[in-house]
Amino acid sequence: MSFDHPLPHPASYLAVRDGDRLHLSGSAEQTLSVVEESTGRLRLSAPQDGTIAAAFAAFEALSTQGDEALILLDGPGWQPLIPALVACGAAVAFEGGHAIFPALFWQVPDRWLIGPTPSFPTLHIKGPHGRHPLRPAKPEGLLYRRYIPWLGQWFSLRALTMQDLPTFHRWQNDPRVAEFFEETGSLDQHHAYIKRMAADPHMMQVIGALDGCDFAYFELYWARENRLGAVHDCGAWDRGWHVLIGEDDVRGADYVTAWLPSLMHYMFLSEPRTTAILGEPRASHAQQLRNLGRGGFARLRDFDFAHKRAALVQLDRQHFFESRLWARPSETDGQPLRLSPATLL
Repeated sequence: MSFDHPLPHPASYLAVRDGDRLHLSGSAEQTLSVVEESTGRLRLSAPQDGTIAAAFAAFEALSTQGDEALILLDGPGWQPLIPALVACGAAVAFEGGHAIFPALFWQVPDRWLIGPTPSFPTLHIKGPHGRHPLRPAKPEGLLYRRYIPWLGQWFSLRALTMQDLPTFHRWQNDPRVAEFFEETGSLDQHHAYIKRMAADPHMMQVIGALDGCDFAYFELYWARENRLGAVHDCGAWDRGWHVLIGEDDVRGADYVTAWLPSLMHYMFLSEPRTTAILGEPRASHAQQLRNLGRGGFARLRDFDFAHKRAALVQLDRQHFFESRLWARPSETDGQPLRLSPATLL
């Protein structure tokens, strides 16, 4: 089902809770009532403008922080929206009415993905480690957008283009990044690197930004065709990722807890058949593994690559959504949550 897209531009709907009121900004200012019915249950009035976009903004705001188990849709104002909410899986029948369960709602892509995500048919072809599905064409432009309340900023992902070459070149030649990514080089060498990745159907290059300011480079890959496919029985749609944080002022717990779950969220939303996200950090990198553990990754086993001894880590789709790992953690074991400037996962 296609909805009026809630995130076409910076003036899109945004909801902020203030006690028993939820303030919505968008095409018009409006206020919704929020009643705490019991522990973990909220009762929410309908948006006055009657749009799915406003409703989705409200659901997001009420399930990003706190421990609400469900949101009860209160009053007749919801009735015009119920068929669409039920059809997309955001709302379900509950106790004679309808309710929003966060683990379901956060799997509905319309609030966060910018373009449509049609189901790509499955056709298996021969690959380097056995058979794998023929991969869909890589998306272009703006891919994902999410408001991060603890930063007061919009996090976004977009497909890298050759216009990003100067920034990519600067980041790769930063000594802190080069220590991990090991891709220092000339402008021509980095041009060739981007071109090579663009031609590889199993790799996808993405830029991360906060309020439109680029700060990170991500490489997303289909795990079965990657080197992981030679050492692990990867699912047909499992993915992995590499990350490079290029700007020094976008590091630390508040930033990691914003971009890390958002990136995982994008990968799960963009392909509903992705059941796991994998990584292979160095087995000796204790801090990195602690951070990934806080982010929901399980350490499955250690193994040897030619260039390193690695730990195989995995984030399951069910765990991500049912444990609400997109929300800001309440604590980080008293230690700052950090990832290195560049991380091969």
